[in-house]
Amino acid sequence: MQARQTKYIFVTGGVLSSLGKGLASASIGALMEARGLRVTFLKLDPYLNVDPGTMNPFQHGEVYVTEDGAETDLDLGHYERFTTSVLGQVNNVTAGRIYDSVLAKERRGDYLGGTVQVIPHVTDAIKERIYEAGQDVDVILVEIGGTVGDIESLPFLEAIRQFRSEVGRQHTCFVHVAPVFFLHTAGEVKTKPVQHSVKELQSVGIAPDIILCRTDRFLSKSIKAKIALFCNVDEDAVITAKDVDSIYEVPQVFHAEGLDEKIAQVLNMWTGRPDLRHWDELARVLRKPEGEITIVMVGKYVDLTESYKSLNEALVHGGVAIKTGVNIEYVDSEKLVDASVLSQADGILVPHGFGSRGVEGKIKAVQYARENKIPYLGICFGMQLAVCEFARNVAGLEGANSREVSSETQHPVIDLLPGQEEIEDKGGSMRLGAYPCVLKEGTRASEAYGEAEISERHRHRYEFNNDYREKLAEAGLVFSGLSPDGKLVEVIEIEDHPFFVASQFHPEFASKPFAPHPLFVAFTKAAKLHHGEGE
Repeated sequence: MQARQTKYIFVTGGVLSSLGKGLASASIGALMEARGLRVTFLKLDPYLNVDPGTMNPFQHGEVYVTEDGAETDLDLGHYERFTTSVLGQVNNVTAGRIYDSVLAKERRGDYLGGTVQVIPHVTDAIKERIYEAGQDVDVILVEIGGTVGDIESLPFLEAIRQFRSEVGRQHTCFVHVAPVFFLHTAGEVKTKPVQHSVKELQSVGIAPDIILCRTDRFLSKSIKAKIALFCNVDEDAVITAKDVDSIYEVPQVFHAEGLDEKIAQVLNMWTGRPDLRHWDELARVLRKPEGEITIVMVGKYVDLTESYKSLNEALVHGGVAIKTGVNIEYVDSEKLVDASVLSQADGILVPHGFGSRGVEGKIKAVQYARENKIPYLGICFGMQLAVCEFARNVAGLEGANSREVSSETQHPVIDLLPGQEEIEDKGGSMRLGAYPCVLKEGTRASEAYGEAEISERHRHRYEFNNDYREKLAEAGLVFSGLSPDGKLVEVIEIEDHPFFVASQFHPEFASKPFAPHPLFVAFTKAAKLHHGEGE
């Protein structure tokens, strides 16, 4: 039997960044999956970093980690949350990685002494990655990072232009995302930006099949007709990508606009009608929750909340599970002097992070949550600092700290593993991806998961120092999750507390709106109970 031909949907963006290409791609994937198709994704990023792993979150937002340990763009988090796809190393490729592979081939002599050029060598390498990522699925969504017109994006645009010629027009669909502005002073919708964006795309040989118009209002039939005329697309190919209250409403808006039907038409596909009942129910819960709780997140990247994207969404998912709205407030740990400002919190969360900046503020937040019986959840660095706080203020180990924060500390309760001290190359030197964990029976972690053995994703370099395990256990710290060989501490908690749990791993990466992560469900439940007691 002949294998079904993979269909390729290419998503580009124009005029400005942060238009929501990632969410658009994820939502299209959700609609395709709702039609019974097998879906996967590929993010092509034009920057020269090999991966986002060493990039400052202020510049590029959160680094998302896959099951197989790839450090990727945060859009892969949207892809996994909106669908059942499990992504990995092959699903995020940067220009840096492409050029690195091409130059490695040149050094090996693979090009037989020929001149190495962008066309065909770089474009061929890009196409190879698209073919590789699109195996064994019905549809692959390929998002091109950056903005049409950027010099860095040109090789990727040329590659996907060639791709249509190779696989056939009926197997490819070009979706272009561009803004349509409403000028309040003129009282008019302006379509010139999207026209110029499409013209820029056409100048490199790509004519979009569908245009997603990012706007704050639904576009009239006459405006859509104008855009269709000037951009040379069908009127039903002009889709309103309207602002919504929750990102989880986007698939419904796209479906109401006929996007998934138009894509099926462009790709000449026969599919079932989409079943969106679970999306409808999710939107209903988000619109009309049965109460609200406030979670205070104490971190150092609070000026750019995209740095905590997966955490934010996991908290929302936890709230959905108990039909409760989650209001997230951010406190800059560098500016936290008096922890009593956290008194109105129903729950306190200290997230991941690297380096010494803002550490003492985070430790104050941990102490305040512990002493005032406010539900606490620590993630990665938030777990390590919870250990430091407990060691200092309960176990009496004065100045206890992480070796990452202070190389001079007398009590390095968090330290590098033996052999890690010699590592100089920061990229890829961490414990990355999914690792198993065994939970101690009768603990809050075990109760939350409902099972004894779990697997969670990691992204960190420092570990709990086992030289202090006995001392801290005697003081009352519970080691509720360990690696199967018992050598690595994965989860800690405190017994005499409504909810005080911290994990070395990142549970937020495994949370989905239709499968909220158990730790976040338990945390939001505890916060809701605390909220009720405070009223």
